[in-house]
Amino acid sequence: MPIDASVALAAGPRSREITWTPKDVQLYHLGIGAGIPATDPDELRYTLESRLHVLPGFATVAGGGPPGVIRGLSMPGIDVDLAGVLHGGQSLTLHRPIPVRGTATATSRITAVYDKGTAAVLVLRTDVADADGPLWTDEARIFVRGEGGWGGDRGPSARSEPPTGDPDRTVERPVREDQALLYRLSGDCNPLHADPGFAALAGFDRPVLHGLCTYGMTLKAVVDTLLDGDVTRVRAYTTRFAGVVYPGETLRVRMWRAGGAVRVEVDAVERGGAPVLVDTVVRHT
Repeated sequence: MPIDASVALAAGPRSREITWTPKDVQLYHLGIGAGIPATDPDELRYTLESRLHVLPGFATVAGGGPPGVIRGLSMPGIDVDLAGVLHGGQSLTLHRPIPVRGTATATSRITAVYDKGTAAVLVLRTDVADADGPLWTDEARIFVRGEGGWGGDRGPSARSEPPTGDPDRTVERPVREDQALLYRLSGDCNPLHADPGFAALAGFDRPVLHGLCTYGMTLKAVVDTLLDGDVTRVRAYTTRFAGVVYPGETLRVRMWRAGGAVRVEVDAVERGGAPVLVDTVVRHT
């Protein structure tokens, strides 16, 4: 079996040093669509080094290199074909605001392997800390088609009840034709997002946008719309990837206030409201 759950779960954690600079932060922000209009003071918080704030979604690319969904495939007990892998979900917990420049240690391990019958789901947890203590914790849920069916634990149900009533705010965010090409410069060079031949092999008509790019675009929309543009108010952010986004489409982001949280649903306008992100919650102060 390409996935040996017992080996994956028994393996010790892997640690690596990560560093980042303001230029890395700016590149990430541009990759998720910041900077339009270029002279807007609200956008300059994301693009101008003298005013720079770090959107917490940057944690998913800090240090460069492959994202968690790819790093998880190199862990002991995991030997699968990249063409059968999808990013199932992502969660992020902030222990304090992310500095614009830093050096930290990222420690990762597989914490769960679930048998969904026709697929397997891996959970890769990464804890990041610098000299001053913990910075953030993230979990990538990695969906591997065709690798279930060994009789393992099915895991928790992924779906929660959707928000009810009219959203408090709805915004639309265009995805540039070159958005995936720009976003991949932050480290995720999976050919699924750039190579038409590889995308076809994976079952898509054309390259798709990175799920984590949509993740970042959505968080920025919430911060800018309901959190007064204050990135330090974000405490946690979780989502489930329900569908793909193609460069050139428009994201519709619907938001519901819920006490110290914002419930969010995202769909693709041009495909009749096809779901993109569901079970999405931004917790904040």
